[in-house]
Amino acid sequence: MPFITRQQLPGLTALALGAVTAFAAEEVRDIDRSGAGRAIPIALSGYTGEVARVLEFDLEVVGFKVVADNAAGANWTLAGKDAGRVEGTLKDNGQVRLAKAYSGADLRLQAHALADDVVKAVQGVPGIARTRIAFKRDKGGSSEVYVADYDGHNTVAVSSDGSVVAAPSWVPGQLKLFYTSYVAGNPDILAHDLGTGKRSYVARYTGSNMSPAASPDGSMIAMILSKGGSPDLYVAKADGSGLRQLTHTKEDEASPCWSSDGRTLCFSTRMGGRRVLATVPAAGGAPKRLATSGVANPSEPAWSPDGQWIAFTAQMGGFEVCRVKAGGGTAEVLTSGEDPCWAPNSRTLLYVRRDGRGGRTLSLLDVPTKQRKDVRTGLGSCSQPSWAY
Repeated sequence: MPFITRQQLPGLTALALGAVTAFAAEEVRDIDRSGAGRAIPIALSGYTGEVARVLEFDLEVVGFKVVADNAAGANWTLAGKDAGRVEGTLKDNGQVRLAKAYSGADLRLQAHALADDVVKAVQGVPGIARTRIAFKRDKGGSSEVYVADYDGHNTVAVSSDGSVVAAPSWVPGQLKLFYTSYVAGNPDILAHDLGTGKRSYVARYTGSNMSPAASPDGSMIAMILSKGGSPDLYVAKADGSGLRQLTHTKEDEASPCWSSDGRTLCFSTRMGGRRVLATVPAAGGAPKRLATSGVANPSEPAWSPDGQWIAFTAQMGGFEVCRVKAGGGTAEVLTSGEDPCWAPNSRTLLYVRRDGRGGRTLSLLDVPTKQRKDVRTGLGSCSQPSWAY
C-alpha cells in the first residue's frame, strides 16, 4: 500500500526544516495580545512571489490582516527578503520582537516557519502553518484518502483502491490514520501506518463499521457499529481489542469525537424524535443531551483541543458551521458549510463548503475574525477533513 516518507510530512517532522539561524532575536515581553474579534494589521515588505503569498495566507488564517506598508494602525511590521533563504525582522512600533533567517528546506517551508514564529511572538501561541490535514477525495463512483499541508499543497494519496472511503481520522502524535473502507465489499475500519504503508483491520463486524475517532493519547478508538442491529457507539483499544458498547438505542448514533482529556465522548443521535448532540463518559454511563440553543438538527461534532468548544454542523434550510461551549448553551452560527474540525490552536476551523455545482471545497475559517481561505488541493471535490495534532 502507499507509504509516506518523512520528507512528505514536513508538518509532522521536527527536523524537516533543517537549521534555523537566529541572527538577532529579542525576548518577547509586554505585548498586548488583546483584540479578539479584530484582525491584527501587519505590514509586510521585501517578500516576493510564493513567499509573499504563503506569508499572507498563513497570517490571515490566524487573525492577522496584511496591509500596505503605509497603512494607518499597522503597529506590527515584518520586513525581510527571500533571495536564496527567507529572512524576517518583526517589529512592534519600531521595537524588534523577532529576527531570524531560515535554511535547510525549500522557500515555501521556510516561509511557513517564519509565519509560525510571528504568530508565537504576537499571539503567544504556536502557529499552524506547518501542520497537515487528511481528507476524502471524491472521484465519481469511488473515493480515496489523501493527506496534504494544511493549505492544500504537497498532496499525497494514502489509499489507491478504486473503492469508497469515509471519515479519515488522524491518530494524535502519530503518522497513522483510521478510516472506513469498502475495499473488501463491506464498510470496515482500517488503521493505516503512513510511514510503512501497512494497513490492518480494526473493526470488520457484520453490518457497518463507521466514524472512527482516535482518543487524544492515541490509545483508544471510538466508532459507530451496527453489529447489534442499529448504529451504536462503541470504544475499543487502538487495535480494536477490548470492544465496549456505550449506547443501546434504536436511534442512528453518528460522528463521535473525544474531549481533550479523553474522558468524554460527544456524538449525534436522536432524542424525543429530534436530532441532537449528546455526551457520554468514555468509561460508560448514561448519555446526556448537549444544549445547542438557537439552531436545529445538529450533527458532526468536533471538540476543540483546548477542551473549551464543540463545533458542529446545523441543518436549517442549508448547512451551517456552528460552535457551542463544551458544556452546552446557546450556539453561535459561524459560516455556511459543514463537517468542521479544529486546528491544533483551537482557533481555526477546517470545514467543507459546497460550491453550488455538486462539488465540495475545503475551507479554513479564523473563528474570532471570520476571515476565510479556501484550501487549494487541485484535486476537485474534497470532503470529510481531519487535522493532525
